[in-house]
Amino acid sequence: MKKTLMVLAVLILSGLSIAWFNRDDLILAVAKVQAGKRYADVAPNRAIPWQAGPEAPAEPASERPPNIILIVADDLGYNDISAFGGGIAGLRTPGIDRLAAEGAVFRQSYSGASTCAPSRAMMMTGRYPTRTGFEFTPMPDGMAKITLAVGSTMYHDMPPSLYYEEAEAQQPPYEHKGLPASEVTLAETLQASGYYTAHIGKWHLGRGNGMAPHEQGFDDSLLMQSGLYLPEDDPDVVNAKLPFDAIDRFLWAGMGYSATFNSGDEDKFEPGGYLTDYWTDEAIKVIKGNKHRPFFLFLAHWGPHTPLQATREDYAAVGDIKPHRKRVYAAMVRAVDRSVSRVLDTLAAEGMADNTVVVFTSDNGGAGYIGLPEVNHPLRGWKITMFEGGIRVPLFVRWPKAIAAGTTVDVPVTHIDVMPTLAAAAGAATPEDVTLDGLNLLPLATGEGARGWNRTTLFWQNGHYQVVRHGDWKLQVNDRPTDGLQQWLFNLADDPVEQNNLAASRPDKLRELSALLAAHQATSRGPLYPPVVEMPVMIDKTRDQSFVDGDEYVYTPN
Repeated sequence: MKKTLMVLAVLILSGLSIAWFNRDDLILAVAKVQAGKRYADVAPNRAIPWQAGPEAPAEPASERPPNIILIVADDLGYNDISAFGGGIAGLRTPGIDRLAAEGAVFRQSYSGASTCAPSRAMMMTGRYPTRTGFEFTPMPDGMAKITLAVGSTMYHDMPPSLYYEEAEAQQPPYEHKGLPASEVTLAETLQASGYYTAHIGKWHLGRGNGMAPHEQGFDDSLLMQSGLYLPEDDPDVVNAKLPFDAIDRFLWAGMGYSATFNSGDEDKFEPGGYLTDYWTDEAIKVIKGNKHRPFFLFLAHWGPHTPLQATREDYAAVGDIKPHRKRVYAAMVRAVDRSVSRVLDTLAAEGMADNTVVVFTSDNGGAGYIGLPEVNHPLRGWKITMFEGGIRVPLFVRWPKAIAAGTTVDVPVTHIDVMPTLAAAAGAATPEDVTLDGLNLLPLATGEGARGWNRTTLFWQNGHYQVVRHGDWKLQVNDRPTDGLQQWLFNLADDPVEQNNLAASRPDKLRELSALLAAHQATSRGPLYPPVVEMPVMIDKTRDQSFVDGDEYVYTPN
């Protein structure tokens, strides 16, 4: 009997020991089971009933307001496109390069934030988070707790992440964490001026309580309901998982392959192929079906955001790139570039190119957690930091009727300028009772108003992580929970890659820019909901590299 009990005890202890050492896998297995239940009722793909305009024009196209197409990539690195002299692994991006060459290139353009959702809110509203309160990127329910639990064993070398359980308990449901319905969007502004408005792809600004795209000014919305580009076991897909990144592990466990159209999450169906190509197919249908009336198309790509998935065709086309994840990533960039080419080719074939405004940008810089150190070269930092690598993004505007090919603009601009610029292009009145922080960039792009430009200051804010650029000077301030106040002060004219921190040697500039930050913060309404986590992010290393004492890092709340 004693021997039996001893054997049983050994088995129990062995089982507990195995479970302890494999607890990450167990946590993610539970998440995968829950995801399987959520996506068990996804219907087969179906035709999208896009609204269509008149079959014949009521007036010449040249006399109508311009069509407007806003194309947004997700997590595209500054060095990912060859228009900036790079191209991931030497990959050429001819579609994006063509768009840049045929219009205006803003050579000091910035995202609104270092993560996706606040940037998208600023594009839609022209307003800083200090006005809207939309300061953080919404995370699906349970994501923070799961990724921190998994990361606690993976990131033992890093300073600890902080989890605020009480704050998470105060969070609204994921579907209600978004841009307040009271905010006036670009889509609502253009819709009120007679535009047909269509959204395709990512939104991340809420799905319920009046926040969904078809409730925020879009006549039609084909929404990314989850996040896989293709099912993981699809015969046409090449996957690249990132075992060193807790967020990536959560995405593979918790996401599905589904879309919705003008409806809630309960009406899910399968997309019609690889997401980037499927959304482009549908975008072309919107363009062709509405060629005889003004339209606004928001094509919001997921690529090249993780999970890293490419088609076999693109994977083969980019060549033998090492490591595997870089090859898959390059193939994903190729797909986004092909999308831009197809949109431009469609406009040309339909005789619509001259009077269509096409804007291309990314929601933030390339991510360090994919383990590819060159994505933002030569800029310092990554997504989730507000060093230049995290917030410098392309902004290309092509409108042959009004903007000369080969135009370059060196004035610093940002995503808050997208809304007033596109409203001005359409001749649409912006709401009189709403304060816009952004400015119309068309005078800069056309050369008519460059000399009269007088804005000298831009702001970024993510909780206690706050940034101001004033002239060529840039100050980052972070009240890091463990080590007190961090301050990075750079003169970007002399040091565009942010290597020489002048916070100690230029107290005059530190005081000047600190006062600007304080004045900006004094007007803030505060965030809509409190942050749940504080995450340390290395500034000069990617997530696959080990942290050692002396490495610079920044805590960012979300």
